This record gives sequence, structure tokens and C-alpha cells, in this order.
Amino acid sequence: MSEGQLSRLQKYSACDISDALLKLEKVEDGQRACAGFLDGIILHVGGNISHGQSNASKKIIAPAFTVQFQPNAAINGPDSLPKAASSNINSGSQWSDSVQGNTIVVVQQPEGQKCAVVGGIHALNIDRRGTKGIVVSGRIRDIDELRKLRCPIWARGTSTVGASAEAKAYATQVPINIGGILVKPGDIVFCDIVEGVVVIPRGLLEDVMKLLKEHAEAEEGIKYAVKNGMSVSKAFALWR
Repeated sequence: MSEGQLSRLQKYSACDISDALLKLEKVEDGQRACAGFLDGIILHVGGNISHGQSNASKKIIAPAFTVQFQPNAAINGPDSLPKAASSNINSGSQWSDSVQGNTIVVVQQPEGQKCAVVGGIHALNIDRRGTKGIVVSGRIRDIDELRKLRCPIWARGTSTVGASAEAKAYATQVPINIGGILVKPGDIVFCDIVEGVVVIPRGLLEDVMKLLKEHAEAEEGIKYAVKNGMSVSKAFALWR
């Protein structure tokens, strides 16, 4: 993603991104459209962003650095998530030591677990590496410590329980599935403090950028027409 693309994306909201993805998404029979939205993931720790800032500064946008967790060996039953072909985290190594700067770390946690997979130590390590943010499809903990960090953190919930109770880091920089959304390393993660988190497949970025401009022009036309007395039905017919 170029600086020019980043600057252009900052003009839009997560809702705009999903509207564009909805037009591009190919949905098979019996499936539902997701439009890149990571359901249930909300901002828990704000870093340096707040609701009082400008619209552009309320968004964190960067390529994904992916992390996959699996149930640990102490948990009975089949794994709840498809595994990467093999683990690429060596014995004695910690997953956060491989995180790259200028990315958004996207962590996949098995569904239904009550432990946290990101806490104070790993978040501190990620933060000092210059990452833009952390997105967890699960739980985080050590909230007071996380509030002292620079990078914002989105998650589904919190816990007091450490990861070792239920989970183990299995692989980094592999495709992961979050609520039906496939997230690959390098996909563009669009974190909006107000609206939520949307993932843009890297291969669709240019198409999304083109649709965003067209969509914004249409939306402004519709709003102007409705504000001046036109029915929504007529405005839609005129601009869509």
C-alpha cells in the first residue's frame, strides 16, 4: 500500500469500505455477504486516538501481520479452527518476537475460550516494534498496562486468565479465518474507532479505491437531494 493510497483511504469510513466490498464480494448460494467486517470486535484500548480527534486520526490503516492460536494440548476434543500446514513458531520462541513494524497484528483465537491471548508483556513487545495496532478475535487482559501503550487494541472481550490455560500460539504470517472473513498476511486492515474493523483483500485494493470515489459522489448526491425534499426512493433511483 502506497502513501497515496493510505491518504485516500483516510477520507472514508469503515462503512464506506464495506459498501465497496459488498459490490465486489462473490457470495456462493447459501452463504451471506460479510463485506470484510470483523463482527463483534470493538476498541478496548485507545492508544493515542479518541472520539474528540479528527475523522482521519480516528482510523488506523496498515497491512495485516497474522497470528493463529490453537487449543493447547491440555484441551480435549478437536481443534476448533483449521490449522496452518505446520507450526512456524519454534520451541522456546515467542510469537510476538516475530512481529513486524508498520503493520496491524491480527490474532485469531479459537471460539468459546475464556482466556486472553494478548496481555501486557506481548502487547508491550508488539508496541515497541512500531506496529500500528492490534486486533484480537478473542480476549485481552492486563488492561491498565495496555492503556499505557501507544498502539490501540480492538478485541471481542477481556479476561483475567492467561493464554496457557487454553491456547497456544501456532503460526504467524499464515491465512486465518475470523468469523468467515479470510485474512491473509498483507491484506489491508482498516480500523475505525467509531465504526469497527474491516479487512480489504490486498488484491481488491485498487478496485475498492475506484468504487469508494464513485460511492462517495453518489452518497453526497443522495443526501443533498433528500435534504432538499426529494424522497429517498427518487434519490436512490437518480444516484444509484
